[in-house]
Amino acid sequence: MADPILKVTDVCAGYGGVPVLHGISLEVCEGELVAIVGANGAGKTTTMRTIAGLMRPTRGSVEFYEEDVTGLPAHVMVKKGLTYVPEGRRLFQKLSVRENLELGAFTERNRDVIEERLARVYDLFPILKERSDQKAETMSGGEQQMLAIARGLMSAPKLILLDELSLGLQPSLVERVLRAVTEIRRFNVTVLMVEQRVLEALEIADRGYVIQSGRVVMSGPSGQLLNSEEVKRAYLGI
Repeated sequence: MADPILKVTDVCAGYGGVPVLHGISLEVCEGELVAIVGANGAGKTTTMRTIAGLMRPTRGSVEFYEEDVTGLPAHVMVKKGLTYVPEGRRLFQKLSVRENLELGAFTERNRDVIEERLARVYDLFPILKERSDQKAETMSGGEQQMLAIARGLMSAPKLILLDELSLGLQPSLVERVLRAVTEIRRFNVTVLMVEQRVLEALEIADRGYVIQSGRVVMSGPSGQLLNSEEVKRAYLGI
C-alpha cells in the first residue's frame, strides 16, 4: 500500500464530556475509496467530524499529507484540500442548484476557475446541469444528495469525506447515488465514506473499517470483509 495521505492515530472524542470514540486509528491512501461501516451510533459520524475539524479530539492525532492538522477548524481543512459532506445533505433549500454549487467554491475567487469546476460537476452529474436554475428544495432526495456531493467537489478537494449518503433515500435511489460516488475518482479525488448500508458500501470500496462502540473492530480489503463470517452475521443478516 502507498503512503497514506490521511492518518488518524488513536483518536478519542466525545460530546459534553461523554466519550464516543475510544482510540480510532485508520489510514487512507491517495486514489482509494475507503468505507467506514457499522451500526447506527457506532461513532462513524463522530470520526468524520473529528477528521474534518468540526470536533477537537481529546486524545490522538490527525495527519493530512504528513502535516499534523489535529483540531484545525473545518474552513482551514477545506483550504488544505479536505472537504466534508455531512449527513442530511444540508443544502441551501431556497437557492438554486447553481447557487448552491457556487457556494461550494467559496475559497476560489477566480471566475474562470469556478466556471471550469461547474463544467466538471455538470459532466459528472448531468441532471444538475438540467436543473441548474431549479431551487434545491424542489428536487428529489437522490438529486439533492448528488447536489451535496457536487457542492463538496466545487472546493476541488484532494480528499472528500462523505457521510451517510443513503440516509433517508428510497432503495431505488441508493444504488444511483453510490454509483455516483465511484465516478468521483474521475476527478482524481480520494474518497472516505461512512455508510450504514454495509453491503452496498463494501461492494464499491477498496478497503473498509468496521467500527463498533467507538472502536475499530475489523479492517481490510472490502472483499475480505464481505466474506468475513462476523460481518455477515452482524451486519448482513446472513
